[in-house]
Amino acid sequence: MKKISSVFISGLGAIGALYASILYKFDRKSLFIIADKERIEKYKREKIKINNEEYDFNFVNPSESTQKADLILIAVKHYSLIESIRDIKNFVGENTIILSLLNGITSEEIISEYYGKENILRSFVVGTDAVREGTSIKFTNPGRIVFGSDRDSRDEKVWVVKEFFEQSGIPYVIPENIVREQWWKFMMNVAVNQVSAILRAPYGVFQQVDEAKELLRMASLEVLQIARRKGIELSEKDIDHHLEIIGSLAPSGKTSMLQDIEAGRKTEVEIFSGAVIELGRELGVPTPINNMLFNMIKTLEKTSVY
Repeated sequence: MKKISSVFISGLGAIGALYASILYKFDRKSLFIIADKERIEKYKREKIKINNEEYDFNFVNPSESTQKADLILIAVKHYSLIESIRDIKNFVGENTIILSLLNGITSEEIISEYYGKENILRSFVVGTDAVREGTSIKFTNPGRIVFGSDRDSRDEKVWVVKEFFEQSGIPYVIPENIVREQWWKFMMNVAVNQVSAILRAPYGVFQQVDEAKELLRMASLEVLQIARRKGIELSEKDIDHHLEIIGSLAPSGKTSMLQDIEAGRKTEVEIFSGAVIELGRELGVPTPINNMLFNMIKTLEKTSVY
């Protein structure tokens, strides 16, 4: 399999912009940002600033280009996934590798319905404190991309991406069991994203306030019970690991859901507590904490205009 020499990114929010900035400094000519005409005009009018540095990215319109990508990173919100799947169509070739950096545990299955499982590696981002305000993104910790194959640990695509990340300076981890790790991240997202949004709490609150930590633990335990019913080996030690990671982040840093609530944007609550509630019903696991979180966040969404 050939080495990666071209990377296309769909989504220029906090996560997409963070990794775009690293790849831009590695080799700007090999990096392309997928965006429609309106977004391209906006980005050219309002320059992207990442850690106060302006970036002049190469933009490609999904309807006007057919160049095939070696690697595609999807970094949109879950509610924009179908649009992103359509946008990348012209750039997906026979050997294109696709990594979905989305939250949740379902995006790979959705993408595979359009492009097949063979092109996709499971992945997620952990440990970053990137914050977006308009076209300005700031971060102190780039986090790391956790990725792997759920089919074959010797999958050649894994090692091609590994080599590229090492060359380009993108921090990464290849776990033994990527599916388990995705559930671990899902459990973390269900807890910290939702509780932080409701409390309007940056990471510092969870570093200092025991009651806030307990709220995270309560939400996490419901995911833990569901995971065990599905044969995913998570434990309370994994919750402790979540708290350790939160403790390493900038106290002023904010989760993506808190940023969405503060900006009056739609959240991803459907793929967090919404998914937990649905899975709980299917598996007979009570989810009162996540039921409450879901209703509270939907209320915040619907009253953000007041």
